Amino acid sequence: MKKYQQIELKESQLEDLIRTGAELIEGGLKYVDHQKVTDKGRMDVLMVDSDKVIVVAELKINEDDDMLFQGFDYYDYVSTNIEAFARIYKDFEIDPMTSIRLMLIAPSFSQTLINRCKWIDAKISLFMFKCIKFEGSDEIVPVFSEIDIPPRPAPIEEKYTIPRHVQYIKSSEVRKILDSLITDLPNWKKDKILIEPIKYSISVKVGGKVFMYLSPRRDKFLVETYNPEGKWVGYSVNSSDDLNGLLDIMKGSMEKKSK
Repeated sequence: MKKYQQIELKESQLEDLIRTGAELIEGGLKYVDHQKVTDKGRMDVLMVDSDKVIVVAELKINEDDDMLFQGFDYYDYVSTNIEAFARIYKDFEIDPMTSIRLMLIAPSFSQTLINRCKWIDAKISLFMFKCIKFEGSDEIVPVFSEIDIPPRPAPIEEKYTIPRHVQYIKSSEVRKILDSLITDLPNWKKDKILIEPIKYSISVKVGGKVFMYLSPRRDKFLVETYNPEGKWVGYSVNSSDDLNGLLDIMKGSMEKKSK
């Protein structure tokens, strides 16, 4: 096996290597242009992949977290002017209807940058490179390896429960009042009352129709229902007296919805 040594490059040398050997990075990748002037500065390298999608490549010869943000400046410029790029580089048959890609090429990437990429809704590819020179040869050979971007963690599925809503209230006295009301509600109209938790409230239905929401707050709960005039109103409940004063309104709303 031939001996070789790893060598360091200037960014312009890296550009030259990519210009002549884009396929070494990814099969079917073709060089299009480099140092294209934009309103954000000069874009390092522009390529097109095997699916005729434009690839904006940002290059660094040292690990640099800022390259992600810099790359997105050029990504934004090309995305905004995609039809113009498709016309200018018509020989590459660029598909202007497909989202473009951002490719970052550097000798290494921090875990911070890699983690940021997983939260971005864009096509991002990370390629590490090293350049070697074999003994007895002046040829510089670039070696590229793709870094996997980890998937986003699965979203936590929120589970809404009546006890959880009730426990949101700090006052034990108010919690007891709400608990007592929830226990009593099914007796208002046998087999026709449905009580179920939703995101921020407890929904109360009669015959499948909502006639009231019970919405916990830290020091009280709201009874949201129709007043005698048919207007949707929220009433604060801090005590048993507050609730007793609302019972006729709540039951009246239920009767109207059950007809």
